[in-house]
This record gives sequence, C-alpha cells and structure tokens, in this order.
Amino acid sequence: MAVPLKHKEDAPKRLGFAIATCSSSRYSLKVKLEEFTDPSGDRAVGLLEGSGHEIIVREVLPDDPAAIRSFLMRVLDDGRVDSVILIGGTGVSRDDSTIEAVEPLLDKKLPGFGELLRNISYRRVGSPAMMTRAIAGIADGKAVFCLPGSPEAVETAVRELIMPEIGHIMKLCRG
Repeated sequence: MAVPLKHKEDAPKRLGFAIATCSSSRYSLKVKLEEFTDPSGDRAVGLLEGSGHEIIVREVLPDDPAAIRSFLMRVLDDGRVDSVILIGGTGVSRDDSTIEAVEPLLDKKLPGFGELLRNISYRRVGSPAMMTRAIAGIADGKAVFCLPGSPEAVETAVRELIMPEIGHIMKLCRG
C-alpha cells in the first residue's frame, strides 16, 4: 500500500473545526442584532458536519487584522479544535486583510493548497482565479485554511481539498 494511502487509513475520521467568516458588512449587522445570512459559512458547516466532523466554534468577524488574529489565537488554544477555516478577506481589495493577519502566525505553510485551489478555480471561472490569495498552513499543530468568500470557492476548497486530506494532515501534525 502506498504511504499516503496508509496514512489516510490510520488518520482521524472526526475532527473539530473552528470557522469564521471575515466580513465587515455581516459583522456590522451582527453587532446591530440585525438579520444577516452567511451562505459561505453555511456551506462549509454543511459539508463538514455531513462528513462527520464537529463545528466547535463559528463566528462572524470584521475585516480587521487584530480581530482575525485574536480569533485565531483563541481557537488555537482550544483543545477541541483541530482545524481552523477562515472565509473571506483573501482578495486584493483594500479591506481584504485575512492573509496579512494569519500568515505571520503560521509555523509551516502549505503552498500547494493555494496553488491547487487557484488551478481548480481557473478551470472553472478563468482568469479571475488569480485574484485569490488563499493560503493554508500549520499553526500550533493545527491546520489553518484561508478561503475566498464566495460559496462556490468554499465548496470547492472544502469538498475537493480540505475534506480529502484533513485527517492525513492532522495525523502528520500529531505524529
């Protein structure tokens, strides 16, 4: 049996996730106690729970590096959380700050994640795929993924990249 297949066979099947949607407009509505939707967060939760994983924390954050870093540091200290998914703030607009907030906290980067996501997205939507700065890495022994904000990009990342490998990644992190 090939080594990656053996690792996947022995990998944990149920993991705890922290998910945050980074969106100042949604955060503002949340703070005002107004109704809002989070279709991208809903999509991530549905896919992960549908695969037997547990959502430990789910939040909506402003597009603010300090708030994003604070959230990440808090959930990295939570022993129930194995992986963190941050949705939104990976583009090129002035307000997109997720990458700047998260990247310095990563102990190891997984450049293949962003490369693969952009490649898959390019085949589906064409050249706009180059504008995502999606990244992944390991921080304090936990997997961290920064995804674009669109529900389609979240579904692609979670279904095609994160779910097939997260158990393998965590086995290696814990090993």
